[in-house]
Amino acid sequence: MMDRRRHSTGHGEGENVVLLGRDAERAVFDRILAAIDTGESRVLVVHGAPGVGKSALLRYVEHAAADMQVLSAVGVESEMELAYATLHQLCAPLLNRLEDLPGPQRAALETVFGTRAGDPPERFLVGLAVLTLLSNASEEHPLLCVIDDAQWVDQASLQVLSFVARRLLAESVAVVFGVRERSKELLGLPELEITGLRDADAHTLLDSVTHGRLDRQVRDRIVTETRGNPLALLELPHGLTVTQMAGGFGLLRADTLPGRIERSFLTRISALSEPARLLLLIAAAEPVGDPILVWGAADRLGLTSEETLAEGVQEWLSLDARVTFRHPLVRSAVYRAASSVDRRAVHLALAEVTDPQADPDRRAWHRASATATPDESVAAELERSAGRAQARGGLAAAAAFLQRCVALTQDTSRRAERSVAAAEATLQAGDLDVARRFAEVADRTAQNELQHVRAQLVRSRIIFAAGLNQEAPPLLLRAAQRLEPFDMDLARETYLVAWGAAALLAVHSDHLRTISEAARALPVRAGAPRAIDLVLEGCALLVTEGRAAAMPVLQQALAALTDPSSNDALIWVWVANGVSAAVWDERAMRVLVGRVVEQARAAGALAELPFSLTSLGIAISWTGDFTATDVIVTEIKDVCAATGVPIAPHVELRLSAMRGRAAEAEALITATTEEAGASGQLMGVTVAHWAAAVLYNGLGRYEQALAAAEVCIQMAELWVSVWALPELIEAAVRADGTDVARAALQDLTEAAAPSGTDWALGVLARCRALVSEDGAESLYCEAIERLGRTELRPELARAHLLYGEWLRRDRRRGEAREQLRTAYEMFVSIGMEAFAERARGELVATGERIGNRTIEASSGEELTAQERQIALLVRDGLTNPEIGTRLFLSPRTVEWHLRKVFAKLSITSRRQLGDVLPTSEDASTP
Repeated sequence: MMDRRRHSTGHGEGENVVLLGRDAERAVFDRILAAIDTGESRVLVVHGAPGVGKSALLRYVEHAAADMQVLSAVGVESEMELAYATLHQLCAPLLNRLEDLPGPQRAALETVFGTRAGDPPERFLVGLAVLTLLSNASEEHPLLCVIDDAQWVDQASLQVLSFVARRLLAESVAVVFGVRERSKELLGLPELEITGLRDADAHTLLDSVTHGRLDRQVRDRIVTETRGNPLALLELPHGLTVTQMAGGFGLLRADTLPGRIERSFLTRISALSEPARLLLLIAAAEPVGDPILVWGAADRLGLTSEETLAEGVQEWLSLDARVTFRHPLVRSAVYRAASSVDRRAVHLALAEVTDPQADPDRRAWHRASATATPDESVAAELERSAGRAQARGGLAAAAAFLQRCVALTQDTSRRAERSVAAAEATLQAGDLDVARRFAEVADRTAQNELQHVRAQLVRSRIIFAAGLNQEAPPLLLRAAQRLEPFDMDLARETYLVAWGAAALLAVHSDHLRTISEAARALPVRAGAPRAIDLVLEGCALLVTEGRAAAMPVLQQALAALTDPSSNDALIWVWVANGVSAAVWDERAMRVLVGRVVEQARAAGALAELPFSLTSLGIAISWTGDFTATDVIVTEIKDVCAATGVPIAPHVELRLSAMRGRAAEAEALITATTEEAGASGQLMGVTVAHWAAAVLYNGLGRYEQALAAAEVCIQMAELWVSVWALPELIEAAVRADGTDVARAALQDLTEAAAPSGTDWALGVLARCRALVSEDGAESLYCEAIERLGRTELRPELARAHLLYGEWLRRDRRRGEAREQLRTAYEMFVSIGMEAFAERARGELVATGERIGNRTIEASSGEELTAQERQIALLVRDGLTNPEIGTRLFLSPRTVEWHLRKVFAKLSITSRRQLGDVLPTSEDASTP
């Protein structure tokens, strides 16, 4: 059990607050403490105005947790720029448990805590590591984590702690945040608002700190104007005479209350000696609370009498194993009220006593705060700190160091270089407005063409990140062109990003053509072409010369991308994945995207994972493995919920349309079309219309299918709009639109024939048969033969269905029954309900008696989506820790879910899952 000593963080008399009018809040905390003893986790965000008693209540819950291990941390305003500072403070007592973590998780925590060098870990991998660390610790003792002043917790720590709080389920862990106003990271978590005391309690508290009798009206006015804020009631009477009190406050307003409380603090602090006030300023500027640093800086400034000083400040500071303020408003009041000269002197003294080896980043920050004019030595130190912060994954900290570095840089050329770096780091940290400002500074101060180009490139990337708007492709194109004389490799990458941005938007196809033509004009790179060279050339040819000319190059690019030794796909998979689609190679598509997903999982690249999973889900859906596709849908939702990354539900759209569940699919299609259309996301609109065309063809509502497919193919998008062509051809033929079907067949022939794959030629033969006046039968047979050599079961089943429909109309009922029965059985086994009903109707029309057979649910149908997902992963041999890593859960939560799975399936062991769940090689690992 850790050291349970407590240091007060509230006003000295604030403990009374817990005893006055806080029974309801105390009851909430008591329920939390009782709940985690039963193995349930609890999370609570306690929020309210400064001085309302949050810290006192948090101290109550800490002291009430008699049989629990308590971890606590306090956010410090001056430490907000230091990445993972609060997380390190919270987890410090558990660092001896790092060896028990899985390797990648241990490495992630060691990297962010600065004990290991390495690539910066994805912050959500850090979150998973903390989740596992807390889960393991709670196996021995129930665990209480208390984070006070969360409004001042550094961004990286708050994101991780929010991630952990949202993932707790079966662990004996409680997490309580104290915060003034809820931040976006904490929204959605259970909350408890702390408001002022009831009038009776407020009067009691006010009477306890006032001397002399107050007029009742004055007392009522004070209580009303403070809104029962306990700290205001305790603090504001200090320093006022009986006459002043009797006159009433009069000037109090709730919106200025924190400022009024700070002024009250300062009025009393101003009575202290100058050395005592200086010691308070040192403590306010030193965020760690290390007494060695505080007294060391005091010594540097000539403050040598510790005993005398301590006596002067003991009302405001706790001088113990850690130096802490009685209330955070005291810290902010002291620091803000100090003169700039005094603040710089204090920061310089703190920099001088901070170990440059053990804590170089805090030293750099103190030096920067002590510097009023440009100073290259300080700027260089900040630049090094930014590099260390970035290596730990502290993007916000790196950005803050570089922004301050720019301000302290005098040399104009160096200032331009550092402004670009600051803009890039700030972009990665997600603050686009500030990133744009530093990009403009870089452009203004650039001393040569290369610096101007780099500034333009980062500005283009900022615009692209701001929403894929129409400004991004031309800006990226200009940046690529200007990069050519300086860095051809970077220029090629920029051309490819520009091409991808234009292809995803494709509202103005002239952008895509201009970029493609410029890429085609690039000089041939010396040596063997790399994957990126082939992808760029193939994509450009696709636009300028057509698919026939592009196909050989795209096939070479695909071979390079699927080479096991290639890692290029991770860099620009959102473009590279289009290569396999253009080549019509379904197996390569699954291999390529599956490998990228596994690499993203292994690297902890959770922000990119939803996009890779979406591509994988679409690829698997082509095989008709709806169980595996369902698992992907669930994982996408899990990752998006954990990371906050929004993404259109492409896989869910595809799955619901193929299943043919009209109400469910139509609601999703409508919502996606509206949301994606409003935000200018062409791909989302295209996928929604493609899904609608599939849905309505299955339902036999061909006019609607035709309308949806026509919208889809009119998009300038290059991939999904091609997949919609077979839907349009089928719908047009059934809706008496033969001319429309023939025109679409010509487009499909140009898109599919050059690839020569069984997927492309099989679908093409099926569509040719639909519009053929002669030779339809041989074309249907060719389609069935070619698609039978692929794993595309839905496409093969549809070929059997169309062939059977054709045979029935040719009055060959016996042969038609054979094809329709095959189609029906395949649709039922896949789960394509609408197409199965369409096939059943055709069978009935041939005279065969067949019941309206409901598609059978698998043995795991009664499981929730997450339970089914876990069961499938267990069936496929993954351990609980491996599943936890995959699904962002602790092993204990996985085990909790697994017990429920066993109960629902009436089994007793992991081995039995193979007997009751369907087998699928794609269910978990592609």
